[in-house]
Amino acid sequence: MKRVCIIGCGAIGSLYAAHLARVTEVWVLTRRKEHAEALNRDGLRVSGTHNFTATVRATDDPAELPDFDLGIIATKATQVKDSIASAGGHFDGGALISAQNGMGSEEILAEHTRGNVIRGTTFMSGTRHSDTHVQYELNTATWLGPFEPRGTPFSVVQEAADLLVQSGLNAEALRDARPAQWSKLIFNASVNGVSALTGLPHSPHFAAESEFSDLGYLLHALIDEGKKVAAAAGITLHEDPWAMNKIGAMTNHPPSMLSDVRNQSPTEVDFLSGAIAREAARSNVPAPLHTAIYRLIKGKEAGWSFKDENQPVVAHEGVSR
Repeated sequence: MKRVCIIGCGAIGSLYAAHLARVTEVWVLTRRKEHAEALNRDGLRVSGTHNFTATVRATDDPAELPDFDLGIIATKATQVKDSIASAGGHFDGGALISAQNGMGSEEILAEHTRGNVIRGTTFMSGTRHSDTHVQYELNTATWLGPFEPRGTPFSVVQEAADLLVQSGLNAEALRDARPAQWSKLIFNASVNGVSALTGLPHSPHFAAESEFSDLGYLLHALIDEGKKVAAAAGITLHEDPWAMNKIGAMTNHPPSMLSDVRNQSPTEVDFLSGAIAREAARSNVPAPLHTAIYRLIKGKEAGWSFKDENQPVVAHEGVSR
């Protein structure tokens, strides 16, 4: 039996942890002590597409972790470095799967472990209702492939995919996962960026193309622009991001970056539209839409802490100053 660790127990991490716990030993590394205590006490409940409760072992202290055969990093991309810095040695004899949005997390993992690193891309989605309850919404695949600079053997990737399938999740091992990763990147960057700027969840607005004002036109243009950047990078996409968008638009699911903006938390835009914009600049391909999305969201983040000392104080009637 393999020993598995899930780092980051939000919606996606909870889905991985609960399903895998049905077939193997699963540990969860949390950020908060009370989260770990709740998981140890109550287990992890899944509702929606699948319905069951699983038993996991949880801690907020990396020093309490044993060594693992497999790990899945399911934090936000902005949290990967801090999450793996003190835990990476526990995977030196195993493998780590990156399950973040966007591009660039595998390089961070490779700096903190001597183990194999696996590219991971997932289109499944869920809603986290509490520390111990996640709702499973889209029962779609996780695509896995070797991280080429680390020389990860394909057999290691296949073994991880088989374990996910055995747990009841959909997974596919690919000899080259970059086409799948780029498909999800283009879809995710487009949807997350527009959601963060409009305040809309991933709703039917994102696929509508009948009225002149419809958002679907903008989504289509962002996706087409992303496809051109991918082609310039030598990538033939695994899936059509526009088809992915149309499926997701039926869910009214709040993308992660919408939640970040609502909470005024740092977003993953550097790993999403920022990654496309930087690759476009390297390849000398125009990407004005993704570049604009990237810069607008960075500006929005700056606005949360900006204090305009020249802003006049407005006195309201009946209130003395």
